[in-house]
Amino acid sequence: MAHIPYSRQSVSPADIAAVVAVLESDFLTQGAALPRFEAAFARRHQVAHAVAVSNATAALHVACLALGIGPGSRVWTSPNSFLASANCALYCGAEIDFVDIDPLSRNLGLAALQAKLASAAAAGRLPDLLIPVDFAGLPCDLREMRGLAERYGFKILQDASHATGASYLGAPVGSAWADASVFSFHAVKIITTAEGGMVTTQDAALADRLRLLRSHGMTRDPAQMHAPPDGPWAYEQLALGLNLRMTELQAALGESQLARLAQMQQARAALAERYDRLLAGLPLRCPPRLADRVSAWHLYAVQLDAPQHRAAVFAALREADIGVNVHYIPIHTQPYYRQLGFRPGDFPNAEAWYAGALTLPLFPGLTPAEQDRVVDCLQAALAAHQPQTEAIA
Repeated sequence: MAHIPYSRQSVSPADIAAVVAVLESDFLTQGAALPRFEAAFARRHQVAHAVAVSNATAALHVACLALGIGPGSRVWTSPNSFLASANCALYCGAEIDFVDIDPLSRNLGLAALQAKLASAAAAGRLPDLLIPVDFAGLPCDLREMRGLAERYGFKILQDASHATGASYLGAPVGSAWADASVFSFHAVKIITTAEGGMVTTQDAALADRLRLLRSHGMTRDPAQMHAPPDGPWAYEQLALGLNLRMTELQAALGESQLARLAQMQQARAALAERYDRLLAGLPLRCPPRLADRVSAWHLYAVQLDAPQHRAAVFAALREADIGVNVHYIPIHTQPYYRQLGFRPGDFPNAEAWYAGALTLPLFPGLTPAEQDRVVDCLQAALAAHQPQTEAIA
């Protein structure tokens, strides 16, 4: 039987035509496609500024830099995320710490954050930046986090890498509450540019800083230069920046994909609802649904009631050529982070989630027959490891 991956990009003839048009043009980088994509993304997410970069890890890094994170800064994030959500702080020379997750939402926990902030305030070690992560596409409790940010004086960088097009309190993510939000366009994300990332913000000065830092810290704008330019060729380096530019090929693909965002998200949401029905009654917890937010459904991640059987269930599905996955190994348990002083047991909710986590295939092109096959194989694998009881006469 055909392999079913846990995710797969959706590339249309229009996407291919958009990329070919760039290949046939005069500009493969720094042309008109990039500002068009940025403008379209900003409109869709109801935000003033969208700054595209080469990938979402670069977006997190440059956003931290633009927000003033550096040596001596303290950054907190969720242990239930990909490594980049924490690594970005270390790239800047900052100190990293974690806030345990909420067992229901699987996002950075509000109660845990409130308790940690109270302790940090008493110790004089409040964070400079909080990076909440919209795990699987479900937005975090950003309104409450904004209130805490104003009370304790930290900034918020929303990691919405899973959440392109998701909504929170009736508005698109990336439009409010956070100082800046990061989106990912990796091949398996909601929309793709193969690799790519975006930072959105309502702050014009922050957007200017992001644009400067993504291109060597260099400007050709006479209004920003320290001295009158020698001629139209002149440029000045104003900061120690990086080369994080997105190519015209990526931008053209992204703009074309963005035009189909609603269609692809509708397909994801329908598949998620169908999973909810098909999995009802099985010994597992389906992803949460919260009334005040709409998930982008990047992942459909379940939690097995019997985590001790997860490895066997995983193996059975892989043997059936179904590409299940696991998201995520808690960051603080990685060898590198153990060298920084973190230990298993530090964030028990994240570790409990990981122990039973299993990500099922979900992508717009998944057919009902393929989804039925996933569920049938999962049901059989779970049944094979159910405790056997004998009827008592």
